[in-house]
Amino acid sequence: MIDEPTGWPQQSQPGMQPEPEAKPGTRAQAQPQPPVQRQPPPLRRTDPAPDPDPEGLSRFVERFASELVEAGVPRMPARVFAALMASEKGQLTAAELGEQLQVSPAAISGAIRYLTQVSLISREREPGSRRERYRLHDDQWYLSFSRRNEVLLRWENTLRTGVEAVGTESAAGRRLEETLDFFAFLRREMASMLDRWIEHRDQRRREGGAG
Repeated sequence: MIDEPTGWPQQSQPGMQPEPEAKPGTRAQAQPQPPVQRQPPPLRRTDPAPDPDPEGLSRFVERFASELVEAGVPRMPARVFAALMASEKGQLTAAELGEQLQVSPAAISGAIRYLTQVSLISREREPGSRRERYRLHDDQWYLSFSRRNEVLLRWENTLRTGVEAVGTESAAGRRLEETLDFFAFLRREMASMLDRWIEHRDQRRREGGAG
């Protein structure tokens, strides 16, 4: 017999008679079955993240910042943004940024002001302290490209007034109308693409949580 719920064998008690064996041709008395023991799911690894390579981190920050500069971002905001992107929690203080980038507090302050104005980062006060931390937005790229749709819509409206001013039959009017059509097409396609990105991102997160 099995002692539920531990599954350990029962100890025979003094004076207890052994159960008689079932006679041939008769059905033995059904014995209670132990509950099915389900194996717990494997635990996910909770090992701490390894320390980054300082030289490799510095090279990445400067290279990524250079790419952003070529795309039109001022250099100091580009370096601060790259440093935040490469930080473990996506947030750093002004002192930590200044130490990592080896620049003055004034340079960090100007970069923070720029990145805040373009809604790439936000400020938050540390609990019980006057010190502020600067953090990346969740889905900052999604938010950035969503705002570009607003810019494209404004361009469309301005171009429409230009088409009305010069007329659709003129060469200038046809040029402006085609530009208007291009921006309208780009805005529609970008909205659809961003919706597909949300579906893709959510699926990846679900798969990661189930792993």
